Amino acid sequence: MITNCFFCQRGLSCPVHFKESFFKNKDLSSLKEISSASPPTVFVGSRLKYPQVNIGVLSPIEDTKENWIYDSQNYWSQNNYSISDIVSLRSQLVNSRTQTRVKEINQNKFISSFQEIAMSITPVEIELELKQKINFQIRFDQITLPQGPAAPIQKIKITQNPNIPSKIEKTFSDIDLKAIDALEYLYRGGFDEKILSQLLTVGVLGQKKSRKLVPTRFSITATDDTLGKYLLKDIRDYKEIEDYQVYFGSYLGNYYIIILIPDLFSYELFEVYLPDSAWSTPEPMTDYESYFGRKSYVAQTAGGYFAARLCVLERLKDLKRQASALVLRFITLEYTTPLGVFVVRSAARKAMQNKIQSFNSLEQALQYIKLLIKTRFKYNIDNIIKTSRLLKNKEQIKLKRFF
Repeated sequence: MITNCFFCQRGLSCPVHFKESFFKNKDLSSLKEISSASPPTVFVGSRLKYPQVNIGVLSPIEDTKENWIYDSQNYWSQNNYSISDIVSLRSQLVNSRTQTRVKEINQNKFISSFQEIAMSITPVEIELELKQKINFQIRFDQITLPQGPAAPIQKIKITQNPNIPSKIEKTFSDIDLKAIDALEYLYRGGFDEKILSQLLTVGVLGQKKSRKLVPTRFSITATDDTLGKYLLKDIRDYKEIEDYQVYFGSYLGNYYIIILIPDLFSYELFEVYLPDSAWSTPEPMTDYESYFGRKSYVAQTAGGYFAARLCVLERLKDLKRQASALVLRFITLEYTTPLGVFVVRSAARKAMQNKIQSFNSLEQALQYIKLLIKTRFKYNIDNIIKTSRLLKNKEQIKLKRFF
């Protein structure tokens, strides 16, 4: 145990020292070649000075018959994979990368191969040659999934035809189609946000003159935002829901309580890092949008805002109704390691699939969630209720009576 490590002190899954246990029985110091079926995953980093970026294909060190599982986010959620399960999987992917400028797609000899891999919906057999030994650092982030070992790439060879669906091929070939229209077309065709953000990352969508590489952390948020705005085009024309609905669900220590309120669409997110959690903060973070949307980027809740909003909007689309949505996220001590906004999306979707109660009034709904949160998390939401911009636009007299 490392006594000054937050995670080790509490006996938790430790991102800081995980690599020591994972690699202690593997002699990879001289590894220069990789031959495996790569999951369709290409990562564009944001650590270099933009427009210079690192772009690399993520490949498992050891080939298996189930290589698709290394980047199968929805499968992880549906099967309740643990934090250690996900960290273990991601840590086994080597990022074979090269540096380039975002607009130099056609000048870099590796990019076309990376794009083919990213457009495939099944793992692609590849052979890689590395320039130098692997760097065993493991990186964690609030937006993207964990990143495992990395090394500069020397050569890549695709040894089987990638499985590229005709609709993806169509958007790639259409150099006059805007990226937003391409995302909407593919989303209607049944492709999820993970696939779409990958396509946006590798620069295969959009008009020819506008195509470029997009750092993965930005493409994830841009995709969630774009799909949310697309759903809102129809939702704003739907009738309002008839009752006050409360939803509750969680994944990996991230808990969501969502109230749908009969009204025109508006949306507000509060994020609460509970005391003793790994990243506890004194005050909730919050962002809001009215029926008319936002004019600027969110100030406090970043990519989690758009990821959770997408889940709410998908539910409203299914209901063919509109509503105002007050969303409360509670991050607990269980969430020991940042795994990106996929966790947010998974937890919020689990919540939106689990309506636990309906009420005839806002006061009843607020009283219910106040008691639920007090009992479950020992947290008083009075201040959230008082400061909520969404609630201030509702029935003020009834809210005063609630207090």
